[in-house]
Amino acid sequence: MDAVLGWLADWAAHVDWFAFASIPVFTGVVGWLINWSGLWMLFSPIRFYGVAIPGWREAVTLFPRKLQEVPGWPEGRLGWQGIVPARAAKMGSIAVDKVIAKLGTPAEFYQQLEPDQIAEHIVAMFRPELPDIVDEVMREEHPRLWRDLPPAAKQAIIDRVQAQLPELIGRITDEIGVHIDQLLDPKIMVIDHFRNNPELVVRVFRDVGQRELNLMVAFGFIFGFALGIPVAIVDQTWHIWWLLPILGVVVGWITNLLGMWLIFDPPEPKRILGIKVQGLFLRRQDQCAEVYARIIADDVITLERIGDFLMDGPRGDRTRQMLADALRPAIDRAAGPMRGAVRVALGGERFDNIREGVTRQAVGRTITPFKDPEFSARQSDKIQGLLARRTKELPPRDFVEMMRAAIKEDEWMLYAHGAVMGAAGGFLHVAIYNWGLIPGFPP
Repeated sequence: MDAVLGWLADWAAHVDWFAFASIPVFTGVVGWLINWSGLWMLFSPIRFYGVAIPGWREAVTLFPRKLQEVPGWPEGRLGWQGIVPARAAKMGSIAVDKVIAKLGTPAEFYQQLEPDQIAEHIVAMFRPELPDIVDEVMREEHPRLWRDLPPAAKQAIIDRVQAQLPELIGRITDEIGVHIDQLLDPKIMVIDHFRNNPELVVRVFRDVGQRELNLMVAFGFIFGFALGIPVAIVDQTWHIWWLLPILGVVVGWITNLLGMWLIFDPPEPKRILGIKVQGLFLRRQDQCAEVYARIIADDVITLERIGDFLMDGPRGDRTRQMLADALRPAIDRAAGPMRGAVRVALGGERFDNIREGVTRQAVGRTITPFKDPEFSARQSDKIQGLLARRTKELPPRDFVEMMRAAIKEDEWMLYAHGAVMGAAGGFLHVAIYNWGLIPGFPP
């Protein structure tokens, strides 16, 4: 024991305590900078910034697989895009698999949006437009007949179509419900929207987990400071200048690793030495679920976007054909007793053109009510409630994966960035304290 105490006393006598104390402070500041700049790397810039380098695409194919995945490099460009926006499409895919798919099939999801109310809203908005639709088509297809037709006869045709609207629109919304599994693909809809709007994925992370991200930055200093103490002991024991840059690599790597661990791990609560330990992000799953559901309901799975996908998505032609098939009988019935006479007067082909014209105009406007902001907002509340409930019910491990899986394969870039900054901090400390970078300092 006396030998150990003697060695410690001798060691303490040869320590430069000013330099010793400066190392944890240095590593603490570097740890804070590592986590702060790491968050910038995660989210910024939204779009890729860089330049195309001739031959770079070919050169990248010779790199290790991980390096081939650096944003921009596979396209032969040297620059940077935030890790999260660069993986926006993957985030969308995981969101569907982990949460949205759990709402049930598209048909079950559609039923929860109350198609009867959608039909009533379509009728209310569609009815005032019907006279203009009929008038526009008749003027285009047979202006003379329409001009000469008595006003009472014109109104009778319009009234007959309007009288059929509730039944007609109800049939249309029922048809959409029956075929929704073939017409609507939530995964394609969500992935495409995330890919085209990467800023939305950044908003999901920031709005859902900003509190935890701020803690990650703050803990960067704490972790860096704590790790700096053994580094200072090693430095003052062996006095080898290159030890600080090497140990800086270790400190930088571990600081980022601990920051990510602090937020996401462990997913399930554990007790270590009697203390409950769980990833900070998981402790607020219910709160985060509400925020996440609101963003998805307001910006991703909206009634307006569902309508756009049904009419203009990859299966839009099928939707339009289905609606047209449902509308044609109504146009025929609207002509009523005059149908035969009108068909003879105009010719079968001309009459069919009029019927098809009215059908085409009606199909084009059937989904328009989906774009009504007030009605869409009411439906958005239902979608949010469904999503929030399912997100809260997710096992913690699935909840973490939903938020983390999109960036997990790129986390090595954050750790490598921390290692580089740690080495730079080590060289800077050596330059100041050993190489006299600042004249007269240290005193």
